[in-house]
Amino acid sequence: MNIVVCVKQTTDTAATLSVVDGEASYGDAALVLNPWDEYAVEQALLTKEAEGGKVTALCLGPDSAEDALKQALAMGCDEAVLILDAVFESADTLVVSRALAAGIEKLDPPELVFFGKSAVDSDTGVMGPQVARRLGWPSLNLVAAIPELDASAKTITVERLLEEGRQIVSGRLPAVVSVVKEINEPRYPSFMGIRKASKAEIPRWSAADVGLSGQIQPALSWPEILAPEKSEAVCELIEGGDASEIARKLVDRLVEEKVI
Repeated sequence: MNIVVCVKQTTDTAATLSVVDGEASYGDAALVLNPWDEYAVEQALLTKEAEGGKVTALCLGPDSAEDALKQALAMGCDEAVLILDAVFESADTLVVSRALAAGIEKLDPPELVFFGKSAVDSDTGVMGPQVARRLGWPSLNLVAAIPELDASAKTITVERLLEEGRQIVSGRLPAVVSVVKEINEPRYPSFMGIRKASKAEIPRWSAADVGLSGQIQPALSWPEILAPEKSEAVCELIEGGDASEIARKLVDRLVEEKVI
């Protein structure tokens, strides 16, 4: 089975976002493989171990994103590809999904494409469904388990984790699957895996390499980013002889402050 797992490099979850010279900045925070994508990589590897085949990690990002791909290789992925081009510097999810879908189509045709639920920096949660739409494949998102997978019959059954409970959904392969953390426990890269990944030469594809040419304009842009003004909260205790008196005083204060 040919499997692709799409990953992203993000800042560490402990990083603090600030606004510097009108731009959002995480300062010198460490860059890591998006934590949600670790579960996607693990599920791709588990599927390969059960069904055979290979796993290719695919990422769109800057030069530094190669480190995220090398972590995926160290975990056990067989190949990795980085889509890198200056035209993607201001890309929104529509542009990124277009590029990833084009990259997937350039690879050996996969039966499954895995995504993490979302990226911890943007947290849109739409990349998997958008790529599925562009490929014309079923989109199975918020997946917490894959109880059935039949490569020969090209069918898959998943459990989706919803607020109301779990939903059983079946679909046809090829499909795009976005996973949540309940699906598995990501493995630690082995020493041999780390050594192998450190020596790996990761191919880099430009926009033209994946068949995207001309002006690539995002639908969403941020012409200006402002930090919210800092405000200090003051705690005021309202006292009274009984609950009714306290309630009346509270209402008076809320009216005075124009809250109600």
